[in-house]
Amino acid sequence: MKTKFLYIALASLLIASCGTPDKKAELEKLRTEKAALETKITALEEELAKSDTTKQKLVDVVAMPLALQSFKTFIEVQGRIDADENVSLSTEMPGTITKINVKVGQEVSKGQVLAETDARTTQQQIADMQTNLELATQVYQKQKNLWDQKIGTELQYLQAKTNKESLENKVNTMQEQIRMSKVISPINGTIDAVNIKVGQAVAPGAPAISVINFSNLKVKADVSESYANRIKMGNDVLVLFPDMHDSINAKVNYSSRAINNLTRTFGVEVLLDNKKEYHPNMVAKLKVNDYQSTTPKIVVPVKFIQKGTNESFVFLAENGKVIKKTISISHEYKGLAEVSEGLKEGDLLITEGYDLINEGDNVNVKK
Repeated sequence: MKTKFLYIALASLLIASCGTPDKKAELEKLRTEKAALETKITALEEELAKSDTTKQKLVDVVAMPLALQSFKTFIEVQGRIDADENVSLSTEMPGTITKINVKVGQEVSKGQVLAETDARTTQQQIADMQTNLELATQVYQKQKNLWDQKIGTELQYLQAKTNKESLENKVNTMQEQIRMSKVISPINGTIDAVNIKVGQAVAPGAPAISVINFSNLKVKADVSESYANRIKMGNDVLVLFPDMHDSINAKVNYSSRAINNLTRTFGVEVLLDNKKEYHPNMVAKLKVNDYQSTTPKIVVPVKFIQKGTNESFVFLAENGKVIKKTISISHEYKGLAEVSEGLKEGDLLITEGYDLINEGDNVNVKK
């Protein structure tokens, strides 16, 4: 249409140039008319474009079909490896180390003597008391025999008996002191550290030898009380060992019901097997599975969910148009949301371009 008007204008200009003496004025007039016509043509084209719905611009978007899948959530906490039987032994009496019977890495059994201190003075005292005890025992037996025959006095019999029993008690006390001069393992385990040397003076309470039973290791963690109703005995847990670059699947063996007044936490324990060489006090991370959907659910990335005043919604593509769907979210974890209502399997969720469209817009969907 625009081209047709230009031809008419040019023809008029040609005719005018042949019969009109003032050609410049006529040319200027035609140029003015041409500009006015072009303005009208542009306005008419814009009106026609707006009224023609077949030529509306399509917005390019990317969409993905939704599928049903299992959904899990985890509580992540940091813990440490601990041993139920992990003891640091010291002497029970002050003295000088005279003998060390073990070395680091050696397996020991319960009751085994690991080290000894100087007990020669006590042993000499026991030897002297043993001689006196033997004499007191003989006197007692003779007095008892006489007393059984009603010979002598009861007082003589009781004095002999008391003297014998007193010496026996003293000998037992000295023998206990001999026992206390030795470092004895109270458990079966492995020598983890030897902190003493022969000739070294030691005192009660000073660490001497460490023994650990590596067959009873566990991971302990303190968990915030806000999770008290979500972590139970038997929950599946993934145990990660960052320093070992390793992990195992296990179950929560114990979950304390008492809340610590100071830290507002409760204790959780996970037993470890003895198939690997774990190290007490090593850092471990626990991922406790506190929820798992009983049936497959629709799972949507949180970043595609938009928030209204009182609702959450997503944009779907359906037959080339944008559909707004209000949804209900039951659980969220690691950028994913479990949708309980509003979506079904096969719906096309708009994942790119969703921030450039509105409900009812025409879109060109790319999967």
